[in-house]
Amino acid sequence: MSDLKFIIKKIDSLKPVPQVANKVMAIARDPNSSMADLSKVIVYDAAVTANLLKVANSAYFGMSGKVNSVHQAIVYMGMSQVIDIVTLASSSEDLKSAQEGYDLDAGELWKYSISSALIARDLAEKKRAQDANLIFTAALLKDIGKVILSQYVGDSYKKINTLVAEKDFSFREAEKEVIGIDHAELGGMVAETWKFSPKMVEIIRNHHHPDESLESYPETAVVYLADTLCLMMGIGGGSDGLAYRFHQDVVKYLGLTERDFQEIMAGFGEKLEEVEALI
Repeated sequence: MSDLKFIIKKIDSLKPVPQVANKVMAIARDPNSSMADLSKVIVYDAAVTANLLKVANSAYFGMSGKVNSVHQAIVYMGMSQVIDIVTLASSSEDLKSAQEGYDLDAGELWKYSISSALIARDLAEKKRAQDANLIFTAALLKDIGKVILSQYVGDSYKKINTLVAEKDFSFREAEKEVIGIDHAELGGMVAETWKFSPKMVEIIRNHHHPDESLESYPETAVVYLADTLCLMMGIGGGSDGLAYRFHQDVVKYLGLTERDFQEIMAGFGEKLEEVEALI
């Protein structure tokens, strides 16, 4: 078993989500927030401002005139899209590296995370969930623990795979047995370190076993189902993609139909292309 204290200490090696992104997430959760509130949070962070103006002035948006301020960008693009851009850009650096232990090349975990976030938001909108932005962000960051745990999974892959193949362990259960911690649990610790809300921490921590938090945090079910749909579409599975439990009760709990899933998957490709063009 690996030295857990050493693994946990490696949380400090991640590039943390900047404070401005945390504040933007808080604004997204506040139904009384305004464009002015969002502008005040962003305008004093030079890096975030520069990135936002770069995106606003890109060929994708095709503005007739130049966007020269954060306020202009929010007016032209809308609060929801600006929040998405800040959140996506703030989380990209850690997730874009290769995770060899999980057999994910550079950029694959990032694409998988974006895909999960887009599908989670579509599911949230179908369920008319109040915390659609929080669900989006939790789905985006749910696998941040893999960035740290990848090396240890790679070193212990034979033992992990033996438990999965011969003992009917899920991949998460095998990680926990061999390494002493699984990527979801470690992701929850990362979220705590970065001072995310308790709800966000629990969703990330329980995204592979939503039944343990359905009563307190039903949003976990949406993030779990988004992850499952990604794997069904062959996105970002890596070495662990087919070795997780499927919780049929979650589908029943959410009350979604096969048509709902078909509609979400049909529109997914276009939305992913839009995000990749933006970021």
